Amino acid sequence: MTENRAGANGPLAGVRVLELGSMYAAPTAGRMLRDFGAQVIKVEDPKTGDYARQWVPQKDGLSLGFSRLNSGKRSIGVDLRKPEGQQLVRRLAAHVDVVVESFRPGRLEEWGLDYAALSADNPGLVLTRVSGFGQTGPYRERPGFGTVAETACGFAHINGWPDTPPTAPPFGFADSIAGISAAMGTAMALFRRERTGKGDVVDVALYEPLMFIIGDMVLRYTALGEVQGRIGNDTGAASPRGIYRAADGKYLAIAASSQTIAARLFAAMGQPDLIKDPRFATNAARLANNELVQKQVSDWVGSLPRDQVLAILEEHEVVSSPVNDASDIVVDPHFLERTLVQITGNEKLKSVLMPGPVLHMSSYAGPEYHGVPEIGEHTHTVLAEEFEFSEAELAELADQGVISAPAKQ
Repeated sequence: MTENRAGANGPLAGVRVLELGSMYAAPTAGRMLRDFGAQVIKVEDPKTGDYARQWVPQKDGLSLGFSRLNSGKRSIGVDLRKPEGQQLVRRLAAHVDVVVESFRPGRLEEWGLDYAALSADNPGLVLTRVSGFGQTGPYRERPGFGTVAETACGFAHINGWPDTPPTAPPFGFADSIAGISAAMGTAMALFRRERTGKGDVVDVALYEPLMFIIGDMVLRYTALGEVQGRIGNDTGAASPRGIYRAADGKYLAIAASSQTIAARLFAAMGQPDLIKDPRFATNAARLANNELVQKQVSDWVGSLPRDQVLAILEEHEVVSSPVNDASDIVVDPHFLERTLVQITGNEKLKSVLMPGPVLHMSSYAGPEYHGVPEIGEHTHTVLAEEFEFSEAELAELADQGVISAPAKQ
């Protein structure tokens, strides 16, 4: 059972989502919606399922990445390449609030599942579409994964050090941000529907949310003619800021990104008069002498163990943090209380922790993450009980290979 049992009082309680997406971005959107009460029905190929099931790392044959994005959803197996499967999905879409999809633009149209067709049956439907380059523009038909988005938007160009090649992140950065943005767009469309009764199409390109985040590089070029390059852990906007190595070899971050915090940092270092030094008195002066100020900070941090440095910084209210790895995160009392959750109902993932919802609401305690669905695990239950397919219809569709065969009892 993978019902969102704790989501009954969530802000999206009663919203039913049909998730046609696979891999990363669209399932992230589905998880965001489910985290706040929506019921998500995941449509997968009845034989191979979502390719994310093949991702590593795995535990006892179960993909951890797939589990994180899809825990608590219900899976139905439908072959969308067959006309009967396309008609089945159209029939389902007539009775849900949201359809989330991540096919290349034009695919839904080829299948007769475009918004004009779906909204003819369900005028209030919200269709959320996630693709590499969006539904419009010269590149709309290009395939796109996160790596392409992270390079095309300019992120890889500014990520890294001056003497290293452009660097893409080792995780689904663009996909995750696009998925969260798609969920936000879906919620806005649902809010609009409450006021107007009309559905909408939400169009999210993988690269656009990330381009927004790093958008100052575009302004910098168009306003000043400067092409931003790679500067490592600096920002080029405030000093001192960076990641520093303590005497015990452990790392920590300091962000003295305002004048008052810079003054408090110098006081924590035992050198309060540095803020009066013309070379360090203002942010502009510190940036002009960044190498010198960074050496002052690095030398001080490097003279003490990390825990002692952090204690002094906390005492002086300097913005700082250890550079955590996963083993640090899972024992941190703050993260354990507020952020980390367990997937329940699956012996393979017993005691496994993962990050929970990305935000908190005073009216809602949050969801449960109960179970990771098998491919097509809920096909017959969902179609029969929620969409009123007859047993004869289900048997025929299963015989044709359109839907998953009934689970063996």
